[in-house]
Amino acid sequence: MVEDTWKVVYKSFEPKEETLREALCALGNGYFTTRGAAEESVAGKYHYPGTYLASGFNRLKTEIAGKWIENEDLVNWPDWTVLKYRHEDGDWIQLSEVEIIGYRQELNLQKGILSRKIRIKDAKGRTSKLVTRRIVCMHNKNLAAIKWEFTPVNWSGNIIVHNGLDGSVINHGVERYRDLNSKHLVVLDTGTMGKSGIYLKVRSNQSEIIMAQAAKLLIDGSSVKPIHKEKLPEYIGEEFEVGVAAGKPVTIEKIVSIFTSKDNAISEPLMEAKTLVGRTLGFDDLLEKHIAEWKGIWKESDVKLEADNGEDQLVLRLHIFHIFQTYSFNTIGIDAGIPARGLHGEAYRGHIFWDEIFVFPFFNISRPEISKSLLMYRYRRLNEARYAAQEAGFDGAMYPWQSGSNGREESQVIHLNPASGRWLPDHTFLQRHVNATIAYNVWHYFEITGDLEFLSFYGAEMLLEIAKFWASMASFNKEKGRYEILNIVGPDEYHTHYPGSDQPGLNNNAYTNVMAVFCLIHALKTIKKLDKEIAAVLLEQLEIDKSQLKKWEEIIKKMFVPFVGNKKVIEQFEGFDKLEEVDWGKYHAEYGEVLRLDRIMEKEGDDVNRYRAVKQADVLMLFFLFSSDELCDMFGRMGYEFNPKVQIPETIAYYQKITAHGSTLSKVVHSWVYARSRREESWKNFKKALMSDFKDVQGGTTSEGIHLGAMAGSLDLIQRCYTGMDFREDCLFFNPRLPENVQKIQFRIRYRKHWLEIIVTKGKFEIRNRGGWGGQIHIMLVKQKVSLKKGETKILEFHHKSTKKKEPEN
Repeated sequence: MVEDTWKVVYKSFEPKEETLREALCALGNGYFTTRGAAEESVAGKYHYPGTYLASGFNRLKTEIAGKWIENEDLVNWPDWTVLKYRHEDGDWIQLSEVEIIGYRQELNLQKGILSRKIRIKDAKGRTSKLVTRRIVCMHNKNLAAIKWEFTPVNWSGNIIVHNGLDGSVINHGVERYRDLNSKHLVVLDTGTMGKSGIYLKVRSNQSEIIMAQAAKLLIDGSSVKPIHKEKLPEYIGEEFEVGVAAGKPVTIEKIVSIFTSKDNAISEPLMEAKTLVGRTLGFDDLLEKHIAEWKGIWKESDVKLEADNGEDQLVLRLHIFHIFQTYSFNTIGIDAGIPARGLHGEAYRGHIFWDEIFVFPFFNISRPEISKSLLMYRYRRLNEARYAAQEAGFDGAMYPWQSGSNGREESQVIHLNPASGRWLPDHTFLQRHVNATIAYNVWHYFEITGDLEFLSFYGAEMLLEIAKFWASMASFNKEKGRYEILNIVGPDEYHTHYPGSDQPGLNNNAYTNVMAVFCLIHALKTIKKLDKEIAAVLLEQLEIDKSQLKKWEEIIKKMFVPFVGNKKVIEQFEGFDKLEEVDWGKYHAEYGEVLRLDRIMEKEGDDVNRYRAVKQADVLMLFFLFSSDELCDMFGRMGYEFNPKVQIPETIAYYQKITAHGSTLSKVVHSWVYARSRREESWKNFKKALMSDFKDVQGGTTSEGIHLGAMAGSLDLIQRCYTGMDFREDCLFFNPRLPENVQKIQFRIRYRKHWLEIIVTKGKFEIRNRGGWGGQIHIMLVKQKVSLKKGETKILEFHHKSTKKKEPEN
């Protein structure tokens, strides 16, 4: 049973689980995040301290197989947490080398505190108690602090306390990247400040970002004497001899300030770091303000769930916690995207993918200012996307599959298969559907917020340039009498070329083609939404004339979508249904439910491209992103008959049998598509998505960085999917369908200029208009239209069908 739905608790020290716990117990504030490695730990088999900066990238070249490969990485910046102690006659204390009498590690989500309570006995029988607390300040993005309370239980004497800042760190947290160059930092300066204080200044060796760290130690004890300064080329440390007496606690505080050359409103990073740390009073003063900031976040963004057990609630809150640690109000002034693996590790090199399509819904309804900031990250890289499209022979803007510092394509050219140890070509950069993700996010941000100013000056330009790209990439096939999109890779990623072909790319990925149509439809809608004069100027600037708009209409009407022979199932890409079958029983028996068939088959000398197998939801993404009404409308515009009651369940059944769930995103999508027809199955998939990082279902990947898309996706299932929340035609819709296991859902949202609170139970829907800048608001519950004024509450009843009977699809 969960002790407290606000606390992640570990009651024993388990070395083999430490790197996972360090990712799950990371602390951040949207500016930087530090993994939850213990202060005394060093990087090695069981620990990996790491600190990552929002948009803190650097590029390095490595020679592999006779070729120079350049990769851009999210840098592991200097370790500011170094704090350790030893007896005056002994070695530095490491938990793996002493007898642990008691142990408790706790991540307090409500307050943003990581703490430990440890009782240890050394080889001489000396028992000591250590209570540690750590925060990365949410109220001031440049500050972090640690507080120790050390108590000798059965002895008196002296201990040596060491405070350090380590600039010798490298990027070494992902095993399959370790053949690549990883030394990103050059130490510029180290030194001491006054009686107690040290500083470190580094620069990334390619991007030339400067980071300065300053730290001071405050020791509350009867006998404290500075004894040693340790100044190495890439490390600065200081040591104190502290007299301790049995049963009397000694308090040790480490206050740290971090600034970089990318910060706003500063003179020089090191000067700012020294000044701020000097002005800071102590841990308790910081803690009070830090807790107050988190209190405000939780007040507006908590999602309350009454379901199977307290663990569901706990993990939902853990997901909210990590989302805000990666991107918060502190990030808004920074030119940063949202990395797929958070700021929690080095997997995917910290790059920004399409995973943001799973993250945006949470921010759209809780912190739309953050959504806008994320869209501005894309807008600032529009010129680079235009250049990429031009170089590839297309019009408009072609955003990269993996984005980093300046928006160029950061996808790796080759990748290491850890199963076989071989370096292989990587063609996943052909996933052009990232362009559709950006367009989708722009439109849905506008629909929810009504931010016409953003649409007019930023969003419309992106939408129109992306539409130009799709129009130029679509080619007309005279035999089919339809437009098609060739040489791309879909979300599945198992399939990057046809069997026997040495040319990368596939033809007519259904998801990509339909999303291209979505982009064209909404680019045309956008023109109508804008002021006529603004629209005319923008069209002229982008060189879009009436003939191009007419072509967009034609492509919408004649886009090709492949279907399996019986026309009931949407085919993933042209020719997919003709591929060979997989012996699923064999692979599941040997490797479990979650499979990376691409790596397994390559190790066996086979190729997953030959088989009808899916890594993650591809076609089913359409049912995740769109209601059946929206799909009927789009397919109708394309000239296809679409019967959702037949084609949606038939398509789901087809792909369910052949999906390996090699991505944590897959269970989110499968849970969503079952929410209306098979709620029990939906709940099972939700639980697997919810626990994917907490229980590390992929067997080691979470330690390399949390999966932010899956975390946000699990929240989205509760907030939008199970409540049937939708935003269309300037109206807010609800059509609740709670799984049998769910008794109550409660959360707050912002819609347009209103603050709303939603409470859903079995058969009852309550909505409160808590205020805002708007007057009256209209919502639709199933087919009931409701109007609310400020401060008004409406309680409505709706028919809640049993999950035992099959229901129509959404």
